[in-house]
Amino acid sequence: MISVFLNYVDRANLSVGATDIRRELFLNDYQLGKLLSAFFWTYALCQLLGAAGWLVDRFHVGLVYATGFFLWSGATAITGVAHGFATILVLRLILGIGESVSYPVYSRILASNYPEHHRGFANALIDAGSKLGPAFGTLLGGLMMAQIGWRAFFLALGFGSFLWLAPWLAWMPRGAAAAGHTQQGGPGILAILRHRPAWCSFFGLFCSNYFWYFLITWLPPYLEMERGFPKTKMALFGSLAFLAISVSSAVSGWVSDQWIAGGGTPTRVRKTFAGLGLTLSTIILPVAVVRDENLAMALLMLACLSFGLYTSNLFAITQTLAGPSAAGKWTSLQNGVGNLAGVAAPWLTGFMVQETRHFYWAFVVAAAIALAGAALFVLGIREVKQVEFESPREHLIHRRDAERAEKDKRGRIKKSSVRAE
Repeated sequence: MISVFLNYVDRANLSVGATDIRRELFLNDYQLGKLLSAFFWTYALCQLLGAAGWLVDRFHVGLVYATGFFLWSGATAITGVAHGFATILVLRLILGIGESVSYPVYSRILASNYPEHHRGFANALIDAGSKLGPAFGTLLGGLMMAQIGWRAFFLALGFGSFLWLAPWLAWMPRGAAAAGHTQQGGPGILAILRHRPAWCSFFGLFCSNYFWYFLITWLPPYLEMERGFPKTKMALFGSLAFLAISVSSAVSGWVSDQWIAGGGTPTRVRKTFAGLGLTLSTIILPVAVVRDENLAMALLMLACLSFGLYTSNLFAITQTLAGPSAAGKWTSLQNGVGNLAGVAAPWLTGFMVQETRHFYWAFVVAAAIALAGAALFVLGIREVKQVEFESPREHLIHRRDAERAEKDKRGRIKKSSVRAE
C-alpha cells in the first residue's frame, strides 16, 4: 500500500505542476498532453508485450519490484533538474518502464496468499493507496510548488522515495510463493487469450482507466484553467476528489468481503460493485456544465465516491479469474491494454481542449467510456471463477478430437438419411 501510494504520487506529480511547467518551457496544450501521456506509452507497452508479467513470474517477485521502484524513483528525481521538453519526455518513458511491474507484482502476491473472501479488502487497500497518492501529491505538491517551485518538489519526492527500499528488502514476501517459476510453469499467454473473460477484463479496464486517467492528469489543470481556482484551492479540491475514491474503495472492499463471507457468490458481489460503480461515475458529466461552484464540487465528489465502488473489486475479479499460476501474466496483459487509456485520455483531452477551448466534450467522452466499461464487466463476464487453462498441446488435441467427433456425427446423419430414402 505504501509503495503504490508513492507510485501514484510520482505518476500524478506532472499534472500538479502542469501549468508551471508549461509556462516555464513555453509549451502549448497539445505538447502538455503529450508529456502527460508519455508515461503510459512504456507503462502499457511493457505489460502488453508480456515483459512485465514474464519478469514477475520468472524471477523473485520482491527483487523485480525493488528494481522497478529504484528505476522510477530515480526518473522522478532527475526530472527536477531537466530543462527541455525532450528530456522530460524521456524521463517519463523511463518512469513508465519502472512502474510497469507494480500491478503484476501485487496480483501475484495477493492471488498466492489471500483467499477469495479476503481479496476484496486486500485489493481495496492497494487501490486506496493508489488514490491517496494523487490526493497527497495534489495537496502537498500544490502547496509546495506555490512556495518553492515544481523542481524542488520533484527532487524531494524522488530521492525521498528511496527510503522505502530498505524495509521492503527486509520484509518482502519470501518462500515458494515469491520465488520465480520455471519457464514451463503456469499457462502461457495464448492460453489466457483464448478466454472471453480475459478480453472483457482487458477492455473493461481500458474504459475505467480512461475515466481515472482523465481525472489524474487533467482534473488539476481543469480546476485552474476553467474554474479559475488558484493553485492552493486547486490542491484542496483535487486532493479531496482522490481522497473520496480512496475512502470509498477501502469501505467497499471490506463490504464486498463480508458479503461473500456471508454466502454471496463472487459473481454477484464483484459484478454488482463493478457495474454500479462505473455507471454512477457518469455523475461527473454535469460538473462540466454546472456554473455553481459548490454544486459542481459536490457532484465531483459523488462521482469519485461511486468510482471507488468499482475500483475496490477490479483486481479481485482478475485474480479469481486467473488463479495464482496466471495472475502475473493476466494482470500484465490486462494492464497493458487498460493503460493504453493512459495514452489516449491525456492526449485526446489535450486535443479537445486545444480545439474547443473548454472541457465539456472531454467530460462527455470520459462518462460515455465509463458506461461502456460497466457493460463489459456486467454483461461480458458471465461468472467470476477461475478459468480452466489448457496447454497449447492439449488445446490442439481437444480441437482435433472435436473436429473428429463433428465429422463422425455428420457421417452418421448422412447414412441415416440414405437408409430412410
